[in-house]
Amino acid sequence: MQNLLKQRTKRFALDIIELVEFLPKVLSAKIISYQLVKSATSVGANYRAVCRARSDNEFISKMQIVLEEVDESGYWLELIQEKAWADVTKLLQEANELTAIFVSSLKTIKNKSNPKPTNKPQI
Repeated sequence: MQNLLKQRTKRFALDIIELVEFLPKVLSAKIISYQLVKSATSVGANYRAVCRARSDNEFISKMQIVLEEVDESGYWLELIQEKAWADVTKLLQEANELTAIFVSSLKTIKNKSNPKPTNKPQI
């Protein structure tokens, strides 16, 4: 699963880089393009750091950064969509799918790290 997500996050970044080459050359699009490339490439780079986490706490900390970056990427993509500069439906879908995967991973590791107490009597 890790290798698949490494590939998906890299593909996401590459697709974003390709997208911004075709956006209008007006100032607002340039600024949004810059921010989008920064956040989208950060998703993959930070996910690689997640894969090297040495503890659950480090995993959680780094995964939260990945989530922030993929969410930010989604925001910039929404602006591009609403400005009708490009059809970014597939990229938005990928951002949403990656977000769901990373949220699920975070929930799993948090539940593992903080098991809920049972109401069983102790003997």
